[in-house]
Amino acid sequence: MKRGNIGVLPRTNSLADESYLEFVETFRVMNFVKMYPAFAGASDSEVLERKGKSDDSLSLKEIKEVIGPLPISKTWQRFMRTHQEMMWRRVRSSFVVTEKEHLEELKAAETKGPGKLIIDPNFVTPEQAKREIHLQPGGYADDEIGGIVFHYGTKTFYQGYNDQNEHHIEFVELAEPPQDGKVERILDVACSIGQCTTNFKKRFPDAEVWGLDVALPLLRYAHKCAVDEGIDVNYIQALGEDTKFEDNHFDMVFAYIMFHEVPVSVMRKTIVEMFRILRPGGTFTIFEFPNSSQGLPPSQRFLIDYDSRNNCEPYSPGFVKSDFLQIIKDAGFDTKPGKDSSNPFLQSIVATKPA
Repeated sequence: MKRGNIGVLPRTNSLADESYLEFVETFRVMNFVKMYPAFAGASDSEVLERKGKSDDSLSLKEIKEVIGPLPISKTWQRFMRTHQEMMWRRVRSSFVVTEKEHLEELKAAETKGPGKLIIDPNFVTPEQAKREIHLQPGGYADDEIGGIVFHYGTKTFYQGYNDQNEHHIEFVELAEPPQDGKVERILDVACSIGQCTTNFKKRFPDAEVWGLDVALPLLRYAHKCAVDEGIDVNYIQALGEDTKFEDNHFDMVFAYIMFHEVPVSVMRKTIVEMFRILRPGGTFTIFEFPNSSQGLPPSQRFLIDYDSRNNCEPYSPGFVKSDFLQIIKDAGFDTKPGKDSSNPFLQSIVATKPA
């Protein structure tokens, strides 16, 4: 049976499912908060001892040869994969019970406001979006109930720190407006279920706010959530590298952990497109994975490689190897470090289109 929501968070369809997923959440906390620091410390020390260095001159192959066989490494990797499988399996099996009712609610919300949902019937989903990113069953684009599954699944992913979108609210508050203070239009690119999109409207209530994504199940759920809250934001199914918006249209653009999810070629095109649709003086705030231009320790390079292979992040190695900051500059942006967030893993960049 449907058990309603706790604030903005949907509840699972049984207390047993909720209790099981609370265990999985604490399992993830153990993996990241307690075990990962021990794994990283042991790994970096072992690499330094055996290779006599731990800088970027080491190849990933050399790093894996050292870290891979360590008992703590094998255990940590197994735990990471297992908790992800446990999480998605139980979340989806819970919400599939009320799938018919949920799909009816999504359909009913499509034509409701105050905002609008724009669906392109001829849209072709790009290949990178068809993968089961983060091991989510059906991925972001192929499971009709993928939005609600993503929402509760990422509650566990964020270890209980984002149950009311607290994490996304923080990043929205850190997004930098143009120096002239004019904020009339905002784009949240790769918005998924709209957790940042709606909060941009709350921060800038007079602005026209858009969320853009390729995954229709996520967009339909994002729109329903906005309708339920009475928040006037718009969602559109489109490519980040070909948005169809006019030149110089937006004052602010925002991207949260999207670029490591796409091929480098798509990343380059998307950044060029963001430059095109931003007006002179407009700002593009980016929170993203670290990459090699920052100088990563061996344990982080091992983690990102592991993530690509065992958490379905196939494009993150390409992103990590790229000179991300230079690619942004090559598109024409002026760049500077953005504000630090509570997540020290992520880099923060503010790119400004010269006036």
